Amino acid sequence: MSTNRRSFLKLSALAGLGMVAPVSCKPEADAEEKGALSDILEQVNAKYEPVFNMSGYAAPPLPQVRLAFIGTGNRGSAAVERMSRIDGVKIQAICDVRKSKAEAAKARITSSGHPAAIYTDDPDAWKQVCEDPDIDLIYVATHWALHADIAVYAMEHGKHVALEIPAATTVEDCWRLVTTSEKTKKHCVILENCCYDFFELLTLNLARQGYFGEIVHCEGAYIHDILDSFFEEDARFDFWRLKENTGRNGNLYPTHGLGPICQILNVNRGNRLEYLTSMASKDFSLGPKAEELAKTDERFKEYAGKNFRGNMNTSSVFTASGSTIMLQHDVSTPRPYSRIHLISGTKAFAQKYPLPGKIAVGHEDFLTEDQLKDLENKYTPEIVNRIGQLAKRIGGHGGMDFMMDWRLIDCLRNGLPVDMDVYDAAVWSVIGPLSEWSVANGSKPIDVPDFTMGRWKENKVHDINLQTGGNTKVIEN
Repeated sequence: MSTNRRSFLKLSALAGLGMVAPVSCKPEADAEEKGALSDILEQVNAKYEPVFNMSGYAAPPLPQVRLAFIGTGNRGSAAVERMSRIDGVKIQAICDVRKSKAEAAKARITSSGHPAAIYTDDPDAWKQVCEDPDIDLIYVATHWALHADIAVYAMEHGKHVALEIPAATTVEDCWRLVTTSEKTKKHCVILENCCYDFFELLTLNLARQGYFGEIVHCEGAYIHDILDSFFEEDARFDFWRLKENTGRNGNLYPTHGLGPICQILNVNRGNRLEYLTSMASKDFSLGPKAEELAKTDERFKEYAGKNFRGNMNTSSVFTASGSTIMLQHDVSTPRPYSRIHLISGTKAFAQKYPLPGKIAVGHEDFLTEDQLKDLENKYTPEIVNRIGQLAKRIGGHGGMDFMMDWRLIDCLRNGLPVDMDVYDAAVWSVIGPLSEWSVANGSKPIDVPDFTMGRWKENKVHDINLQTGGNTKVIEN
């Protein structure tokens, strides 16, 4: 790997610690500029030492989790309803810049004992929520640009935080999350619901039991035609997602596909992502739609003639174990929904999407339905056996949303390590800005920061079989 490539990323990361000036990820950051920085990198890097290892950390138990929501659009309001069904949760506050959204979210509470004060009068009202000493956990479901700022402020004010995806959109902010979590000893959990999909959990347990043999290659994706919603202000407050796709060209939403794969490959817990390369198609949809709408709607004139993200982004990642990962992102062409979720090992193969989940142990055919059912009976992890059917009844993407929320609360109430810690939040999210850099630089490879700072070699995998905990009850109406 070239010194310049390694140096560029190290400096970008360290900028988040306030040690050096931020480095642009734009194409105009020329090679000479990046190369000139290599002389100071080792000196700067040596100034930073790990503070505290949040992987496997068990925070003091919270028998009652006093919870606040910031951002109650589609995702946040649904989470309010789900969390109100979990015993031991007390919803203290709901914050949104739109009063109607905050009040509608409060109306979705299904159980008693939730004062749920409304914060909506000030764009910075979220700071008041984070400062409230009677809150333990902040659940963030705002637009992406606020995720890191709210999380850092919340942890600095003694709160655990749960962040919708991606947790951050810059390398610098990923490092801010890590350093703040370590300094405060507060959890920063990424709310990656796809890690609780039933098939993904089955393949995770199969991988841990050696069913696939050595993992050679994995694939993940987020392919979902949501183009029209980018231009609907009610669906995307202040057209925030359209703005994210204007001027940013990379895999902006990597974690649905990447999160479950990283868990299968033990990333941050015995393995790590080393470097990636990324390529994007041109934009065939966003720009033309913006141009057409701008003819009759003043709101879109500022987007006419702008550069938009290419429709399809394909990124490849190399890991310390020697396994490879292919990630794809396309949210603006009329393809069937797919997260792909493919695992290819020396002994077996699995894939879900665009077809239902299938597993094979040879090149000729997949397992029959009866064989797959036998495999599920033997290897379905205990978290699914314990809460899966109840999660399906309550809902949220087939139950995986509820299982994610229930597991988070169960860990906090029992003082257990969380399934998805701050290092996961950082490394899964950092694919966004790194892929932007690679695309802008002719698909050159770029190193992925080691947010664990070497501790990945000793960190242990998270518990999916409820060896401890699992005693949080659910309130059914």
